[in-house]
Amino acid sequence: MAWLELNLTVRLDDQPAVEAALEDVGALAITLRDADAETPDEQAIFEPGVGETPLWETIELSALFDAGVDRNGLVHVLGELLPALAPDQIAFREVADQDWTRAWMDQFKPMRFGRRLWIYPWNVEPPADPALAIVRLDPGMAFGTGTHPTTALCLEWLDAADLAGRRVIDFGCGSGVLAIAALKLGAAEVAGVDNDPQAITASGDNAERNGVAERLALSLPEAFDDRPAEVFVANILAGPLAELAPRFAACVVPGGALALSGILHGQHEELLVRYGEWFDDLTVAVREDWVRISGRRR
Repeated sequence: MAWLELNLTVRLDDQPAVEAALEDVGALAITLRDADAETPDEQAIFEPGVGETPLWETIELSALFDAGVDRNGLVHVLGELLPALAPDQIAFREVADQDWTRAWMDQFKPMRFGRRLWIYPWNVEPPADPALAIVRLDPGMAFGTGTHPTTALCLEWLDAADLAGRRVIDFGCGSGVLAIAALKLGAAEVAGVDNDPQAITASGDNAERNGVAERLALSLPEAFDDRPAEVFVANILAGPLAELAPRFAACVVPGGALALSGILHGQHEELLVRYGEWFDDLTVAVREDWVRISGRRR
C-alpha cells in the first residue's frame, strides 16, 4: 500500500494550529522534526505526550494520508483553515508502505533506561534475559518511545524505584509506555489515566501487545480508581501539575513515591513549593531543558 506524505515547515508558534488543521483534514499520522538540525542524523523526531510541545523554533512537519487523497483539495481546505499558509509552503511525496515503516524503524533503536529497563522495537529481537524488563513497541506512529527527555526521566525513575507488588498510578498515561514499563518492572497493578479517549485506546492496545493488559486499568480522569497508591507518576505539564496537586497528594499513601515531569526548567521552583506541602525529600533531575521532580509522601 502507498501513502501520501505532506510536508511543510512552520514556526513554533504556528505549530499547534497547523497540527490541528491537519488532523481536521484527516491526517493519519503527524511527525515533528527539528527543521534547524544541520544533518539528518541530528534531526530528532518528537513524540509528544498530551499537551506537550517541542522546543525547536522551526519545525518540519510531516502528515500521512491515504494515497488517493485529492492533493488540490487538501491544499484548498488547509488554505481556508490557515489563511496565512501559502500553497508553495506545502510539498507532497508518495511513500511506499514498506519505505515508511523502514524509515520509522531506522530512527528507533533499542534504548536502555537505568539498570534493567529496555525499550525494544518489534523488529529487533531482545535477549532472552529474565533479569531485564523489556517493553516491546510496534513501529507505529502513535506510541511514545522514550526519546523525549520527560519520558526518559520518568522511565529511569521507574527503573530505580521499588515497584515489586506495588500499585502504581500513571496520570497522563498517553500511549502507555510508563504504565507498561512499571508492570514489566514488577508492579502488581497500574491505574492509567488520560483525558484523551484515543490515548486510552492506544494504551490498551500496547498493553495487550506486551501481555500486561489484565493488570492495567485505564480510565478518564473523572472515572479513575483513585485509591491511594504506593507509586505515583505524572508526565503532563506544569500548569495541570500545580492545579491538581491536592488531588495527586491524596492519591499517594504515606511514605509513597512521587515523580512529576513535563516541566520546563524554571517552572520547577513553584512546583517544589506547591508539593512541599505534602511531600518530603523533593529532588530535581534535569535533562536538556526539562525537569523531573521526585519525592516521598509525608
